[in-house]
Amino acid sequence: MTMRQRLIDPPAWTALIAVVAVVVVGLFVVPADRLQGQVQRIMYVHVPSAWIAYLAFFITFAASVRYLWRRDLAADRLAASSAEVGLVFTAVAIVTGSIWGKATWGVWWDWDPRLTTTALLLVIYAGYILIRGSIVDRDRRARAGAVIGIVGFANVPIVHFSVTWWRSLHQPPTIVRPGDPTIDHMLLGELLASVLAFSLLFLYLLNRRLELERARDEAEQALLMPS
Repeated sequence: MTMRQRLIDPPAWTALIAVVAVVVVGLFVVPADRLQGQVQRIMYVHVPSAWIAYLAFFITFAASVRYLWRRDLAADRLAASSAEVGLVFTAVAIVTGSIWGKATWGVWWDWDPRLTTTALLLVIYAGYILIRGSIVDRDRRARAGAVIGIVGFANVPIVHFSVTWWRSLHQPPTIVRPGDPTIDHMLLGELLASVLAFSLLFLYLLNRRLELERARDEAEQALLMPS
């Protein structure tokens, strides 16, 4: 892709405009939470980042299953790409959660079940990426990655349900819960718009990361071809 094509890339601009729009609306348009005040506005980055991390690691899980079943290298490329992008969103969720925690709990970090399991999730997928990077053989790399991608995903539901399974400082679910969401409907609308905007950003980043992974495979195949 040329520099000119990058500058007029519609998916990139769509994702960028959507994210900027929801951030501006979250900061300056919708009202602050009645109890938490202005710090609650970080929710419009923190919550979408966490949900996109779940989505990314689910894609890694599903693609890893397909690779082991079909030995489909395209599925392995998808698994690896999604894990890398998901790792970034997990880190954003942890950082924004720490900022929110400092304002509401008075500490940057507490070994609360939700925080601890999320940190473990970050470590698992960082390990996934490091292990893949340390294996030269293409098939061995894909197999090792698939196993870790499948086993590691078991931590995702633990992260999600940790606030209901154990006593936690982290607030309980306010949206995915029985009955009506406890969050104000105006704030809920902004939160859902933020999830959509971050999803567009995720899809764009995933597609670009897939391009790099395909280029890597092509380069490796070229090196293996007899001269």
